[in-house]
Amino acid sequence: MPTCAFLTTDDLDAFVTYDAEAVAPLAALGWTVEDVAWRAEADWDAYDAVVVRSPWDYQDAPDHFLEVLGAIDRSSARLENPLPVIRWNLRKTYLRDLERAGVPVVPTRWAEDGLTAGTLAAAFRQWDVAGVVAKPIVSANADGTFRLGAEADGVEALSALADRPSLVQPFVPAVVEEGEYSVFAFGGAVSHAILKTPAAGDFRVQEEHGGVIRGVEPEPALLDLTHRALAAVPHDRPLLYARVDAVRMPDGAWAVMELELIEPSLYFSYSEGSAARFAAVLDALCR
Repeated sequence: MPTCAFLTTDDLDAFVTYDAEAVAPLAALGWTVEDVAWRAEADWDAYDAVVVRSPWDYQDAPDHFLEVLGAIDRSSARLENPLPVIRWNLRKTYLRDLERAGVPVVPTRWAEDGLTAGTLAAAFRQWDVAGVVAKPIVSANADGTFRLGAEADGVEALSALADRPSLVQPFVPAVVEEGEYSVFAFGGAVSHAILKTPAAGDFRVQEEHGGVIRGVEPEPALLDLTHRALAAVPHDRPLLYARVDAVRMPDGAWAVMELELIEPSLYFSYSEGSAARFAAVLDALCR
């Protein structure tokens, strides 16, 4: 009976997770599943597969996280998603690669030596917008993410991000007016989609910050963006899982906000059969 480790973190009490819903479909295919914290002293050779699922503190120690994944990759276990993909996706500079490949992304200014007042001022001048979002180049769960208005002094953001490689993007009004869409693909095939709407007065769409989630049917243009984004990933085969986070820009066109290939929440509850689809792809990859 093959054994799978779902790579997680030491404490998920503050988070909403859906991975347990994949355990029964995997069991039906003959798998046993256990959660293993990424910081644990584990024998990775004891597993047939290690699936990166909810290590939602990796951004606090990204080099250590990659070292652990390297050890898993050198073991006899199959690491999903593959290590080269995770390395590429760990830094949000992958957005440059998507843009070079012709995939529409939210406009971005880079501050790889740390955020400065000059970078913020240049962003407001360039885009002529009422607000921007600043965040680290390596981040998760909206950690270290700031929404700044044109009249804000940005002291808190500048203090938090001065020594961290960062990026700045225009704040897209549709995030609060319509919501942020996520489209999920397993084995390269679209499985399901959700719409995430922030709580009143907030801009963060995660449940942990009060966001409201509902399942939706993605329109053709959003599906097209999803396929284009997945085709731009520098890997020669479909991935076990991928999540494309997208938003409608002021001109009505779709743009990628994030391409989540490391540890995206997969929101199985919002699409009947999605956990089974995930399990079937994992089983096929490992047989």
